[in-house]
Amino acid sequence: MIFKNRAKQQLEIYQAELLETHYAEVENMYQQMRGWRHDYRNHIQGMKAYVAMGDLTRLDRYLTELDENLSKVELTLKTGNKMADAILNSKISLAKSKNIQVIADANIPFTLSISEIDFCVLLGNLFDNAIEASLALEENERLIRLYMELKGTQLYLSFTNFTALKKQSKWRGRFKTTKGENRGLGLVQIEQVVKKLEGYIHSNSEDGAFTTEILLPQEVNHSAP
Repeated sequence: MIFKNRAKQQLEIYQAELLETHYAEVENMYQQMRGWRHDYRNHIQGMKAYVAMGDLTRLDRYLTELDENLSKVELTLKTGNKMADAILNSKISLAKSKNIQVIADANIPFTLSISEIDFCVLLGNLFDNAIEASLALEENERLIRLYMELKGTQLYLSFTNFTALKKQSKWRGRFKTTKGENRGLGLVQIEQVVKKLEGYIHSNSEDGAFTTEILLPQEVNHSAP
């Protein structure tokens, strides 16, 4: 009983820290976007000044730097759902900063019958685990594939990343992790959310690729309010 309560307390602490981290990442991304938009006129005036002076070298340098800054906050994925966009784009930006290639294809409804907290826990943990596993590989081998869509009344999610191990083993029905306690807690959190939402989860490790597929029943509204 004591062990069970301690494990539950650990999960609650981990979830709170995870949510705080994810929301901070999302907020930082949008703060950067708002800041860039605020400075838009200043950027235009600066470029006009270089054109007027005929200083194409400095104009080119300015545009290059501006493009680099913009690429850090650009929304590279638009799913149709604001919460998914916020979480996934912040994670894609994080992955790119660690030289991990991300191939993403997602098209889901504007509203979903899943709470923002559960959605944040689910997507955040899936992406964090994929990023962590990718860091054990050489940079040219790092790749994460994600796919999301509505299949009838089921929200389908698929995350695939490559791993240093050709095939991961299981212990007590769950794939073993060698990356520390937090990742293990993350896997538990994913399973708990899926169970809570009466969904289905399947993980597979084969030929150096680790894939997690999830189905969540949905009552959706396809249009924005």
